[in-house]
Amino acid sequence: MHFMKHGLIAILPLAAGAAIYGFAFGLLAAQVGFPWWGVGFMSAIVHAGSSQIVAVEQFANSSAIIGAALAGATLNLRYIGIVASLSEILKELPLPLKIVAIHITGDENWALTMAERARSPSIGAPFLMGSGLAMISVWTFSTIMGAVVGTILPDLEKFGLGFAFTAAFIAMGRSLWKGTPNLIPWLSAFTFTVIAVMFGLPQAYAIVIGATVGLLFSCFIRVKQGRLP
Repeated sequence: MHFMKHGLIAILPLAAGAAIYGFAFGLLAAQVGFPWWGVGFMSAIVHAGSSQIVAVEQFANSSAIIGAALAGATLNLRYIGIVASLSEILKELPLPLKIVAIHITGDENWALTMAERARSPSIGAPFLMGSGLAMISVWTFSTIMGAVVGTILPDLEKFGLGFAFTAAFIAMGRSLWKGTPNLIPWLSAFTFTVIAVMFGLPQAYAIVIGATVGLLFSCFIRVKQGRLP
């Protein structure tokens, strides 16, 4: 219980940042027709900001539902590695708690847990779950609040606030930037995504193509550096 409380408190500064773009997401989701309860349900069940933004944009602007699902899945492929890195931390938990811990793990509380564990090996599943519960609670509540406010406001596009979706993505992308090793994969992903859109492909499928190309470049670079077999 001590470590769970510690994790909950330690994550609060990061949770405050997530609440800002969570509110923006809820605001604009409501503007394109999502009810507040639908936004809250999506936030609690999906719990992946990038996937939710892509889904809302695609459902609002096109009928590429399968493409939106594929794009969301592609954007979150990193969670395969994240979950794999938690195997030591989660090995003592019963299966139901493992599933809950994996569901509430996001970029922020995973990074915080691994950083704290590097300093103190006693940090483990309780810290991860405490910080994760705080993050999913803040994220869900902030998106609901944004959706509630969004239903009573005029069309935000008139005020240029439609850019908030893009701004939220930029904020999330900045948190994932690890320096120059990311440059070539990110540039290749961006370039191929733009080319795909220019050739008339639905944006969701363009995201899948760009992410796949970026992943291939990243793997190639790691193999050249001897970081992958």
